[in-house]
Amino acid sequence: MSSDHTQSAERSTTDSGAGARPSSAEAPFLELLARGASVDAYEQPVLLARADGRPAALIAGLEHAKSLALRVRSELEGRRRREAELSALFETAHDLAGLRDLDAVLQAIVQRARSLLGTDIAYLSLNDPARGDTYMRVTEGSVAARFQQLRLGMGEGLGGLVAQTARPYVTDDYFKDDRFQHTLTIDSGVRDEGLVAILGVPLMLGHRVIGVLFAADRRARVFEREQIALLGSFAALAAAAIDTANLLTETRAALAGLERANEIIQDRSGVIERASDVHDRLAELVLRGGGVHDVAAAVSQVLDGVVEFTETDATPTKALEASRTEGHAVRHRDDWIAAVAAGGELLGALVLRGHPGLDPVDQRTLERAAMVTSLLLLARRSAAEAEQRVRGELLDDLLDARDRDPRLLRERASRLHADLDATHVVLAARLDGTAADADQESAARRRLWSAASHLAGTRQGLAAARDGGTVLLLPLGPGDTATGLARRTAAHLGAAVHEAVTVGASAPVEKLADQPDAVAAAYEEGRRCLDALRLLGRSGDGAAAEDFGFLGLLLAGDRDIGGFVERTIGQVVRYDERRGTDLLGTLDAYFACGMSPARTKDDLHVHVNTVAQRLERVGRLLGEDWQDPGRALEIQLALRLRRLAAPVRR
Repeated sequence: MSSDHTQSAERSTTDSGAGARPSSAEAPFLELLARGASVDAYEQPVLLARADGRPAALIAGLEHAKSLALRVRSELEGRRRREAELSALFETAHDLAGLRDLDAVLQAIVQRARSLLGTDIAYLSLNDPARGDTYMRVTEGSVAARFQQLRLGMGEGLGGLVAQTARPYVTDDYFKDDRFQHTLTIDSGVRDEGLVAILGVPLMLGHRVIGVLFAADRRARVFEREQIALLGSFAALAAAAIDTANLLTETRAALAGLERANEIIQDRSGVIERASDVHDRLAELVLRGGGVHDVAAAVSQVLDGVVEFTETDATPTKALEASRTEGHAVRHRDDWIAAVAAGGELLGALVLRGHPGLDPVDQRTLERAAMVTSLLLLARRSAAEAEQRVRGELLDDLLDARDRDPRLLRERASRLHADLDATHVVLAARLDGTAADADQESAARRRLWSAASHLAGTRQGLAAARDGGTVLLLPLGPGDTATGLARRTAAHLGAAVHEAVTVGASAPVEKLADQPDAVAAAYEEGRRCLDALRLLGRSGDGAAAEDFGFLGLLLAGDRDIGGFVERTIGQVVRYDERRGTDLLGTLDAYFACGMSPARTKDDLHVHVNTVAQRLERVGRLLGEDWQDPGRALEIQLALRLRRLAAPVRR
């Protein structure tokens, strides 16, 4: 980076076009972003500015621009990574649907597993029942010949542990892990390859382990839960490819040995063609972005029946668990149920209705459809979680980073289909159930955050976890009120998490990007309303500041007297200021005289009709119910607080 970038950073950006072009502090970092520079390169503009003795304000601007640029770079890299993951999943599903060469499909699965998890090496081993051991079948990224030719005894090494338990296992440091049996042969091969961190997931056919799919790094690494689940999905694809290839092999052998070869060929080819047809349809659905219900509709046409996707809690428990354990569709009365699972987690089921009889190929078709459905759900979940994190980060910045650039905040919100210039309400939500232990409480909070994030996404708002609960920023619709929004949100979240959720709402706020403290102040107001609801025993309800009247002053943490006075008699105050009238004085006298117009006219020395006209004007400003006992009490309190807050005249 030359000194030209530092010199350009000193030029003024105060002209009227500043909003349409980058500032002098941002320019060098935009150039770095444009050419895809490394992270280290982003330090150069700041270092050059310091070396040239530039002003501290300029250096601070460069530091801020650098931080934003690195954040943009990280977000771009994350998006590219997610696109690559989805592409790998879709391409693998397509390869399986058009299975022709088992070796090619297994190689593609291992390659994409390595790419998806970003590991140095990926490999797949298969069990050899005849020899009673297991052998390396496919490798990607391996450089050691001895490692590529390993044959292991059953029960040895990490792969042996996976095969024995039929569960995924991961080690951060292979040679320091004593959970599995180390042997000279295995350790020598692993050492030749230079592997340190290894993840292995089982290849399952029914309840039988036929091999293991591995991903490994030549450095210490912690594999995340989503990565384990995704590798498990690839293992399921590999097992399905092997199973399908075995079926094809068995079919060809049977055809060769039967006398009525022609009849059998015709019969089997029709079945296989139908299976191939559904695989092609499913692959097409995946590639064009179809959903789980599209998959169910496609399989319904092929199987000539009604196939539905059901949630786990709406599916017979024993049949669902049996399908997951066995890895096959199971019959339940006149229905067939195929578990939709990923990495051991149940996501739902595909149910074929009213088909008591089902041939093996149609059964496998239903099972393949369930597998594709699990991939779709897992991919959509990953994308949804990424969007939830981005929405939460933006709301955190609105709450905490009050010196953020309003233009950048609007741009980030726009990418999430949120409009920070619209009128919003800040809502504080918290669970009111009592968890049995810390793990259950943590799980309940995650469910609340997930439900709040989903609600924010559908309402073009934002949500983040905070202070043991969640905070939401939701736009206020036409004719809606903060109170109504709080109550609907409490009901929606409570139904989603199956527990009571209490919600406190702020007063409506506008132009959030232009008001550094507006969101934080509104959040505090929402929290006070939340605390007030819980103190009043209204857990599971929703309310806003306007609902509490003067009681809110007693319960609020900072005693917002000015806000209470404004909400109660602000219309009358502004009317007097604009017209030069004294409706406030008339109200004072009216209440002092026991709300008697006749006594009030004597106290003010005016005609009784004048008093009546003034009170009629007050009613139009405050509403027809202003003389009801509750409202009248609040108005009298607001009048007294306003007098007490006014400066003393000497």
